[in-house]
Amino acid sequence: MDQLRAGVRLRIVLGHLGHPLAAAIVAHPTSGTSSPASFQPQKFQYTLDNNVLSLEQRKFYEENGYLVIKNLVSHADIQRFRSEFERICRKEVRPPGLMVMKDVAIVKSEHNLSEKSVTKVQDFQEDEELFRYCTLPEILKYVECFTGPNIMAMHAMLINKPPDVGKKTSRHPLHQDLYYFPFRPSNLIVCAWTAMEHIDRNNGCLVVLPGTHKGPLKPHDYPQWEGGVNLMYHGIQDYEKNNARVHLVMEKGDTVFFHPLLIHGSGRNRTQGFRKAISCHYASADCHYIDVEGTIQENIGKEASRMADKFQGYEGTVDLKDVWIFRSRLVKGERVNL
Repeated sequence: MDQLRAGVRLRIVLGHLGHPLAAAIVAHPTSGTSSPASFQPQKFQYTLDNNVLSLEQRKFYEENGYLVIKNLVSHADIQRFRSEFERICRKEVRPPGLMVMKDVAIVKSEHNLSEKSVTKVQDFQEDEELFRYCTLPEILKYVECFTGPNIMAMHAMLINKPPDVGKKTSRHPLHQDLYYFPFRPSNLIVCAWTAMEHIDRNNGCLVVLPGTHKGPLKPHDYPQWEGGVNLMYHGIQDYEKNNARVHLVMEKGDTVFFHPLLIHGSGRNRTQGFRKAISCHYASADCHYIDVEGTIQENIGKEASRMADKFQGYEGTVDLKDVWIFRSRLVKGERVNL
C-alpha cells in the first residue's frame, strides 16, 4: 500500500509540473488490495474534482483527452456571434488587437474583405460581443473542471472554414495546441470549441487521435503541401500513422473540450458553404510562463512575435510572452501568475 501511495503522489506531482513522463508513471501494487472508495479521489490526472462531470465523463476525458457536451451553447447566442462576425467582415467594427486572416488560396482573389474571404478572426478580446463567448457561464462551468476556479481566457478564435477551391488549403494539419503556448502545466489548460452549425466530414469537422494527450509535445513544422499552407498552420512531423482517428460530427451548439496535447486537425471543406466554429483556450491563473528558447517551440515563438510586429505594429519590441499577456483576460476568480 505504501508503494502504491508513493507512486500516485509522484504521478500527481509530475502532472502539476507538466513533466512529459507523468503520463507514463503507473503505480502497481505488489501485494494486498486497495479500496476503490479511498483510491478514487487521487486517480485522476487530467480533471479536477468537481460536481459537474459524471464519473463516466471524467473517465472518458482521462482516457481520450476530449469530451463533447451536446447542445451547450444556445442558438440565440450563436446567431449573435455570427452577426458580429459579419459586421467585422463588412468593416463596421474593428476592435483593437483583432487579427483578420484569409486562406492562402484566396488571399489574392477578387473578394474584398467579406465573409467569403475571411477565414478566421482571432484575438477578439476587445470585441465585447464575440468575447462574451469566453465568459458564458455554461462554458466556464465545464472549464473549471479542468483549470480550477481561477480562469484565464488565453486565446479566442472564430473559424470560418471556406469551401476548398481544389488546392486542399482548407485543411488544418494534425497538431498539438500546446506547441503554441509558452505556459504550463499542460494539465491545467483546456480548449472549448463550439460548432456554429452542423459539422461533419463533408465540411471539415475536427478529427482527433484519442489518448494522444498522454504523450509528449512533438516537433512541428509547415507540412509540404502542394497547394500551400496557411500562416501558422504547423503540423506534427512524426505522428504514428496507425493511431485510431475519430471524426467529431457535431450539431449547432455542441461543444468539445480537449487537452492541449491531444493531436487533432480538420479536413478540407468539400461543400459550397462556410463551416463556422468559435473557440477559446483557457488556462488556470496558477499557470506560469516558460522560456521557449532552445526548445521545439522556439521557431513558432519567433514566428508569433513577427506576426505581432506585422499586425499590431510593435516593431520588434515584443517576445512570445508579451504576445500572450496581451491576449489573456481573467474571466473568473483571481489573477495569480498569468
